[in-house]
Amino acid sequence: MPTVPPTRNLALDLMRATEAAALAAARWVGLGNKEEGDRAAVEAMRLLLNTVPFRGRVVIGEGEKDQAPMLYNGEEVGTGGVEMDLAVDPVEGTRLLALGRPGAISVIAAAPKGTLFNPGPGFYAAKLVVPPEAKEAIDLARSPTENLKEIAKALRKPVRELTVFVLDKPRHQALIEEIRAAGARITLQTDGDVAGALAAVLPGTGVDVLMGTGGTPEGVIAAVAVRALGGGMQMRLDPQGEEEKWNLIHAGYSLERVYTLEELCAWDDTHFAATGITDGPFLKGVRYEGGLARTESLLLRGETRTLRRVEAWHRMEKLRAISAVPY
Repeated sequence: MPTVPPTRNLALDLMRATEAAALAAARWVGLGNKEEGDRAAVEAMRLLLNTVPFRGRVVIGEGEKDQAPMLYNGEEVGTGGVEMDLAVDPVEGTRLLALGRPGAISVIAAAPKGTLFNPGPGFYAAKLVVPPEAKEAIDLARSPTENLKEIAKALRKPVRELTVFVLDKPRHQALIEEIRAAGARITLQTDGDVAGALAAVLPGTGVDVLMGTGGTPEGVIAAVAVRALGGGMQMRLDPQGEEEKWNLIHAGYSLERVYTLEELCAWDDTHFAATGITDGPFLKGVRYEGGLARTESLLLRGETRTLRRVEAWHRMEKLRAISAVPY
């Protein structure tokens, strides 16, 4: 049987960046200042990304160049090598971080150049995410009730035993009412739909489905992880204002088109890393014990569908002595 030599798993390098961002942001947990927590994570992530042996280009970042220190769209990082597109969120759930609530994570997704969906001027999208067993059962063109029935059938459980992750936003009032009328349970979360998508695909989280409208950047980041885990996902642009709607239509985007997972992430050779900042359904947050800090990370490699969980203990005085990051 033919064999090929092992290739570099960039997720291991990316994990150092999400760990650094999580450690820097964790100092701001519960202090009520999401901007400074985000700023600390961005600066730490940028510093570590610039040590990775690749030519990374941020295609989904946090802001534009004149809003530094954000990792802006088009920013290039790395020391050189293979060309990769990056989707980054140094703190997914800045409000969760500021209020000390569960579910804040630091996350990076990487894929070969040109293989990630570009949402253009679209900021919001309707999403549907399910575990591998139900990936053939979903159709975003159907009603939530119809989807829940098909998902339940695929998962071999009644609808009343499904748990659906939904962002607790005014725009979801009708969706929440329909899910409850269908008999499914709901976990309402104020933020964090990348974490919600992961929870829907990973076993043992207590979440079976993600439904509802969230950010398009978070949708693309989630798509990389969902594809690597073999799950199912569909997305449709869902502008939340007339200006966003006008911009999308005049940029040539269809508001009716349902994008498949393969259109959101067009290649299997992907790398994904997430590190917990505050405790969540599948990752524990940063913990301090004496002079040590503990982190927990999730790594995914799309080509081999390898999932790694990494627990790390960091000796803080050593990090502070050698790093520019204000840990």
